[in-house]
Amino acid sequence: RKEEELDSKDAIILHQFSRPTNGVPSLSPFCLKMETYLRMADLPYQNYFDGKLSPQGKMPWIEYNHKKVSGTEFIIDFLEEKLGVNLNKHLGPHERAVSRAVTKMVEEHFYWTLAYCQWVENLHETQKMVSLFGPFSDLLRWILCHLTKGIVKREMYGHGIGRFSEEEMYTLMEKDMRTLAGLLGDKKYIMGPTVSTVDATVFGHLAQAMWTLPGTRPERLIKGELINLAMYCERIRRKFWPEWHHEDDNTLYESEESSEASKTYSPLQDFSFYSRTETFDEEGNSISQTPDTDYTGHSLFDSDVDMDECREQEQGK
Repeated sequence: RKEEELDSKDAIILHQFSRPTNGVPSLSPFCLKMETYLRMADLPYQNYFDGKLSPQGKMPWIEYNHKKVSGTEFIIDFLEEKLGVNLNKHLGPHERAVSRAVTKMVEEHFYWTLAYCQWVENLHETQKMVSLFGPFSDLLRWILCHLTKGIVKREMYGHGIGRFSEEEMYTLMEKDMRTLAGLLGDKKYIMGPTVSTVDATVFGHLAQAMWTLPGTRPERLIKGELINLAMYCERIRRKFWPEWHHEDDNTLYESEESSEASKTYSPLQDFSFYSRTETFDEEGNSISQTPDTDYTGHSLFDSDVDMDECREQEQGK
């Protein structure tokens, strides 16, 4: 296939895996983290689903002014330096330290238990979500998923977590999820009322348990006992992903004010620039948009989930 020439002059080109078939932006926690971060920082970007890994063999990676950067932590550092964005400027030294500790727990520990659930135990469901097209797509999908399963198991063994039994791995996963639930408590975001970089990380991973692992233990946990994590995921999805609609949305997380407005979505964008501050209506007219309003112009706080109400509904179940 002839590759399309990309001009990354003053433009962020985000290379990542193709969109899955179930409406979730990505089956990769790190790809979802990176794209969510760009939306949180309100940085226009362009997706490129070429499937090509970075020179370091990483995904996702970006190009900006013809410079290639891979690894989400290095990408964020690069963008902060070049573009002056900083989602953590409201945090003190202690809060920054806590944010980094949480990030490393999620990315270096919780991630592996999610990978096991996605690509080993629940592979048959994940395989249905992988997006491939063509006359041999079913065969290629099966081969790709089983190759990924082998890679994940090998890397988990090298990491050390893969040397435990399945029950022990799920025990570790549950401890991580309970830690996140305890840290979040009844706050809006992990570090308080204002979004920070750690929220992109946590959301990118919890979204996998929330929307890509049907019937599994992490899904039952996040939608049951740890309901505050489910509401947290919904809160971020509605604020930064207004076009992301999941067919199995549970009205348990819907507030009365947002239930009607949330039924109208535009499809996820594949190859186009996205910017939260440059939104247009169907007639091409610009819609005034602030960090506290969504693409409809309504207050984003209207979409915040009433935590007491959801707890009462969950107890009623």
